[in-house]
Amino acid sequence: MDWFAAPDYWFARMVLERGLGLVYLLAFANALHQFPALLGERGLLPVPRYLAETSFRESPSLFHLGYSDRGLRLVGWTGAVLAGATVVGLPAQGPLWVPVLVWLLLWALYLSIVNVGQRFYSFGWESLLLEAGFLAVFLGNARTPPPLPILLLFRWLAVRVELGAGLIKLRGDRCWRDLTCLDYHHETQPMPNPLSWYAHRLPRSFHRLEVLGNYVAQLAAPVALFLPQPVAGIAALMMIVTQAYLMLSGNYAFLNLVTLVVAASAVPDGFVKRLAPDVPVPLAAPAWFVGAATAVTVLVVLLSYWPVRNLLGRHQLMNFSFNRLHLVNTYGAFGSVTRRRKEVVLEGAEAERPREEDWREYEFYGKPGDPRRRPPQIAPFHLRLDWLMWFVALAPAYGEGWLLPLLRRLLEGDRPTLRLLRHDPFPTAPPRWVRARLYRYRFTTPVERRATGAWWIREPEGTLVGPLGLRDSAATMDSGKICD
Repeated sequence: MDWFAAPDYWFARMVLERGLGLVYLLAFANALHQFPALLGERGLLPVPRYLAETSFRESPSLFHLGYSDRGLRLVGWTGAVLAGATVVGLPAQGPLWVPVLVWLLLWALYLSIVNVGQRFYSFGWESLLLEAGFLAVFLGNARTPPPLPILLLFRWLAVRVELGAGLIKLRGDRCWRDLTCLDYHHETQPMPNPLSWYAHRLPRSFHRLEVLGNYVAQLAAPVALFLPQPVAGIAALMMIVTQAYLMLSGNYAFLNLVTLVVAASAVPDGFVKRLAPDVPVPLAAPAWFVGAATAVTVLVVLLSYWPVRNLLGRHQLMNFSFNRLHLVNTYGAFGSVTRRRKEVVLEGAEAERPREEDWREYEFYGKPGDPRRRPPQIAPFHLRLDWLMWFVALAPAYGEGWLLPLLRRLLEGDRPTLRLLRHDPFPTAPPRWVRARLYRYRFTTPVERRATGAWWIREPEGTLVGPLGLRDSAATMDSGKICD
């Protein structure tokens, strides 16, 4: 079936398979590391409690059969092993049904995690990985030519990711239209990285060029993905370079990596002759596989009605799934940009009546804390607690349900919770009191940086929660109160 095969895209399929396998590997490793403390049996938002209030239809997940932290680890390790196999290309070497089964298992296992992850798994890149991972089920094996309909569906996914992000900016914050958003964004983004300070200090004229380049990559290049080659390949390379630049200037979990991999679906072998894999004597895809891929193509076309309507509508939603299987979603990022950076700093004290100097600070792995600590490189790993702390600083409502339990875990000296933090200032015994303070952070100027060695200047802006002791924290959690 000549119409079904895309014989010039062996490299693109290899990148899709191995790149998505790598992201799945990171995602399952992330779940093994963080899920039990955040969402486990004694987590901040316990999955058993959530499942008791949610049906399988509302939230499809294998955990409806019964949740335990041991079961979560089984799911995580199974997913990690299967994902690792795809990174080195093992499933693709087997019969056609082998990669189909492996990718289907990866999708089902991660869907089971995301659909019970509540606030901690509410990020748009979870849906992006699930949608891309579902399409990967139909990429075929190493002996069958890449299927053209599935490669086109990957391009359609790239269009929705980039175009959604571009349109939400045009319709959102005025600073995108007057080209000034990046005067602030490198400083106020959720989790700056080691180069963010330098990016923020670039000339403002360069920030204007950054915004213009963003518009080209998000509004013009996506449309060109469906034009003939070499135009489509050039557009894909433009999107790939843009995503790589974003990875260099900030920590956006695995969003940029997935987008980069998906965009590679439009890069033909002719662009990368030295990198293209050795092509075996191809075998025609069997009728059952052609039929399955065709059916999925029809399904995606039908489900595309809702994201297309959203993109064309006046009230565009950002990062929204229209179904609980996370298929054919709508995407977007940073429709608005904050001008001032606020951070929540957690502190504890041992004294019965602590003075201000008695309070000691907990340190997170990724988000700003100690002003003298350079912002770290975390992405493509996702620090879920750190990200949500950034949202809490913007609006305390983001902490409803989990922030007070977090403070209680600190008062209890809970080891799984403390392993989510970089530094525990109370290594021998938990504190008597904890509180959550708000600070205003800004990057130092070059002069301040040379004089102090600090990357940030911070000023206190008040108390968000506390001080709380164990008895107080229990009563406060019962009342549901966060702010004083």
